[in-house]
Amino acid sequence: MRVLVFARRRVAEALITLFGASVLIWALMPLAPGDPARMILMAQGVPEPDPAQLADLNERLHLDRPLYAQYAHWLWGVLRGDFGFSFASGRPVGGELADRLPATVMLAAAALVLAATLAVVLGLAAARFPGRWPDHGTRGLALVFASVPGFVVALVLIQVFVVGFGVGKAALDGTWQQVWMPAVCLAAGMADTWSRLLRAELLTFLDTPVARVLRARGASPWRVLWRHGLPNSAVPSLHALAVGVAMLIGGATVVETVFTWPGLGSYVVESVKNRDLPVIQAFTVSAAACYVVTSVAADLISSLIDRRIVVDR
Repeated sequence: MRVLVFARRRVAEALITLFGASVLIWALMPLAPGDPARMILMAQGVPEPDPAQLADLNERLHLDRPLYAQYAHWLWGVLRGDFGFSFASGRPVGGELADRLPATVMLAAAALVLAATLAVVLGLAAARFPGRWPDHGTRGLALVFASVPGFVVALVLIQVFVVGFGVGKAALDGTWQQVWMPAVCLAAGMADTWSRLLRAELLTFLDTPVARVLRARGASPWRVLWRHGLPNSAVPSLHALAVGVAMLIGGATVVETVFTWPGLGSYVVESVKNRDLPVIQAFTVSAAACYVVTSVAADLISSLIDRRIVVDR
């Protein structure tokens, strides 16, 4: 029962958050300069729209109604996957995002697997030898990757592998064979944070009576960490993983642009250059929803794993 109450409260909080975010994101359109109807018609090949065409499109898009009615119409369209028309191409935004989503999901999945693998390896090594060279080495890597932007890592990889060794390409086409370089750039920034978090949780577990009993019964240090320490670090790792997934879906724009990866990121960067507000709105709404949904999912899974979370709240 407490879990159900906790779940209802988290879902309600998420809906309120999404509602507030939707209001702020929708306000980009009425506050922006220019006539949306004119921009859409010009993108569709009408260089000089006449007043009748503008009035007809404003009526079809409900832009001639009061602001609250415009917002209600826009929100209803977002809930149905209709984000309006692109100012640049005149095509439905939802269709253009759907065409580019698979490439971004592919890149995010590859980066997520790589980041999780690196985090587990580095975190276990640092926790197994605290205060020794594996611990200091992983800390140094964490500081380096935390301070170096992803696009710098991307440029270094291009310079070393593509220019220096002739391996791979700088302009990618969105296939699994070419996903490794942008995946490394995205994974490096997450693996350092996750590995230090995992190290801290593992060291905390090693100081518990459970770990001391396991060692007294003859369990090896690696077995204690791998078999018992990792499962006990699941709750904080879930939250870090949720934030990482949302960041991969919504925050890979720069890396995708550097590698010309045909995903959402490069498309949104071009839309920002062209002041294509419907595309920017759609991407921002999707990114916000991704953050909120993954956070709620992590909270709900954590509450099932550790009931103390429900009691504390």
